[in-house]
Amino acid sequence: MSFSMLAAVAGGGAMGSLARYLTMSLVGRWVGSGFPWGTLLVNIVGSFLMGIVVEMIALRYSVSQEVRAFFAVGILGGFTTFSSFSLDAALLIERGHLMMAFTYIAGSVVAGLAALFIALYLVRQIVAGG
Repeated sequence: MSFSMLAAVAGGGAMGSLARYLTMSLVGRWVGSGFPWGTLLVNIVGSFLMGIVVEMIALRYSVSQEVRAFFAVGILGGFTTFSSFSLDAALLIERGHLMMAFTYIAGSVVAGLAALFIALYLVRQIVAGG
């Protein structure tokens, strides 16, 4: 892994994270915080942009791995990892691996939520018991 690849991902990641923070803050001010509208918007927009970036690079532009990583992994990964999740699931579906896609989608959602709840429980037990 080269320094230029790491720099591309890090630089893009910083930009994407800042864009996520600003987007979620603005949406929260506009519509309130009773529902995670900002996160929903970021996930949808990030997935849409991932589709554009990946297809444009594949069909129209020949770019270096660093440029590809800057946009897809860095900016969009920093903006929302949901876009990466969506791309991975779409690739499995397009390749005809429907069972693998279903397993990946269900596993990511169910196991991700389960891991979060387990972590919440463990930290609460440690903090409350400590």
